Order: sequence, then structure tokens, then C-alpha cells
Amino acid sequence: GDWDFWVDWKDRRLWVTVVPIVLITFPAAVQVLLWERLRLPWGATVCVLALLFGEWINRYFNFWGWTYFPITLCFPSQIVPGAILLDVVLLMSGSYLLTAIVGGMAWGLTFYPGNWPVIAPYHVPVEYNGTLMSIADILGYNYVRTGTPEYIRMVEKGTLRTFGKDVAPVSAFFSAF
Repeated sequence: GDWDFWVDWKDRRLWVTVVPIVLITFPAAVQVLLWERLRLPWGATVCVLALLFGEWINRYFNFWGWTYFPITLCFPSQIVPGAILLDVVLLMSGSYLLTAIVGGMAWGLTFYPGNWPVIAPYHVPVEYNGTLMSIADILGYNYVRTGTPEYIRMVEKGTLRTFGKDVAPVSAFFSAF
């Protein structure tokens, strides 16, 4: 969805929660098919690599080719580490139940740390016209898109603050659950 398109929408609350929950369905389905029919334990990784290849084609032709939006500002999420862990759990256990519980937990918990090296430079705080913002927010204001809902920018003011200062681990645990 939209949370995976734009770098300024990849927040540390909803993006960490929504994207792994939505993305686990396809790798799990391909993993079951390859394991049942061929006993190959790398279905999730193959599915994720095919999905990322298609996403990069989409981002290049649609975002850069048609609108000249910078490709580094609309990259897809890194989901390969979670898929590898999902396949390793199936290979080691041979059980769908353990793969669903332990592998699904690993999938959700490794999503944010797997994306942190790519996302970190965009979360650096800077002062812009007297306002403290992140680089991702500045890019979102400078590269205006049609139909950008402003409620996405207000996610940081949500009620997850009751869990404390760092909400990314809480979101990752909810996603893993």
C-alpha cells in the first residue's frame, strides 16, 4: 500500500505494523506449495525475491520513468531477512505449526531492523525554516504528490506514546503477534 511507497510515510508506528502483516500471506502460500509438492524449503525467499524484483520494476518505470520522482525516495521494503528466517524455521522443524508461530514471529520482529540501514538516513532530525523535521518530512513537502492525506503525517502524535518513548519495538511485537 501507500505506506510502502514513500519514504516520508515509512513511519515507526503504522508502517512497521501494517506492511509485515500484509506481506506475509504470499510468502507463506508459496512456501506451503513448494514444501508440499517438492520438499523445497525456500519458497518464502523465492516469493519475496520475485516480489521485490516486480516492485523495483514498478518503482523504476512508474515513479522515475513517468513522473521523475527520485527512485531513492520510493524504494520498497526490505523483506528478505524475514523470508530467510521463515524458510530456516520450516527447514529445521518441518512443522507448519512451528513455522507459523516461530517463523511468523521472526518475520514480524526482523522487519524493522532489516529496514533500519536503509531508513535511518531519512529519520535524521534537521531544522528547516525554524521547524524541527526529519529529512523524510522535508522530502515529502518538497516533492508534492497529489492526494497525499495529511493524517499520515499526524501518526507520530498517536496514542502509542503510552507505551513509552520508543514505539517501534511495540509495533514490531504487535506485528509479530
